[in-house]
Amino acid sequence: MDNTTNEGLRSLVSVSGNDTDGAIADLAGMYAGKTWHSAHVDDDYWYRYVAVGDERMSVRRSQMHGTLRGDVAVEGEVVVQWIDSGTATVDTGRNAIRMQPGVPVLFPIEQRFDMDYRDWDQRLVHLDRELVLDVAAERHLVDGTLSFDRFTPPTAAAVERWRASVASAVRALRDEGAGSLAWHESQRDVVRSLLELYRFHGEPAPTGWGEHRSARIRAAVDTIHERAHEPLTVSDVAEAADLSVRGLQESFQRTLDRTPMQYLREVRLRRAHADLLRAEPGSVSVAEVAARWGFTHMGRFSGEYLRRFGEYPKQTLRR
Repeated sequence: MDNTTNEGLRSLVSVSGNDTDGAIADLAGMYAGKTWHSAHVDDDYWYRYVAVGDERMSVRRSQMHGTLRGDVAVEGEVVVQWIDSGTATVDTGRNAIRMQPGVPVLFPIEQRFDMDYRDWDQRLVHLDRELVLDVAAERHLVDGTLSFDRFTPPTAAAVERWRASVASAVRALRDEGAGSLAWHESQRDVVRSLLELYRFHGEPAPTGWGEHRSARIRAAVDTIHERAHEPLTVSDVAEAADLSVRGLQESFQRTLDRTPMQYLREVRLRRAHADLLRAEPGSVSVAEVAARWGFTHMGRFSGEYLRRFGEYPKQTLRR
């Protein structure tokens, strides 16, 4: 990973300094920080931050001999970080994760959170949201939402695979350049290793999903994903897939082991989860989000939500 500072790599960002005001000015804007505070741990305060890559994937190194705390929000990206030294806590409070050296940790996705770092050497990988969804579609029925199980620690084998894929990507960028096929494919391999680090909240694609015989059921699933916000009926989905209602029902049961309307309800549940994650506490109620996605019985909605995401919707909204 030391290759991130190799002179053969063109930096997207490269800043450094030795005063706290400069650190906040240089760094807070990259992470939409609103209330940041930095301080000395002794007389020798300094910071360095460098990033290489492109808009789809960048690999970064952040170092500071000092302390930094504040709020962070990233939009349109999935960010994985780990520390090689120092101390760091992500999402301080009820959902706090105290980072361990060498263990990758996901930023909370599309929601503001707090962080607290001290005297650290940190690595980060920023991945474009659409890249992650595109690669996830190789294995899952992607419906446009993006969520991971952040709280189950990754296995040692998954961490090793992740670090190897990131190191390989940096070599491809250094040796072949940002416009090369090697860099393009290495980005996708990094995302595949991410999907092994933390479980992706998505329906696994059935066996043979990409085959021609599955084309109509795929069209039905795509219709549900694209029009989940509309008052869809079984007939609407069947018409879009050029199937009879009975044929659609049989295809769903055979391929996905559920009815089309059950699948639609699950998609809407994931959309509600994504909205609650993004919402600022106090700006919206659980009932408003539930109604937006067609859930009018709050007790039933909360029960389904708990079974799917391991917490009540009001807990998600309070993060």
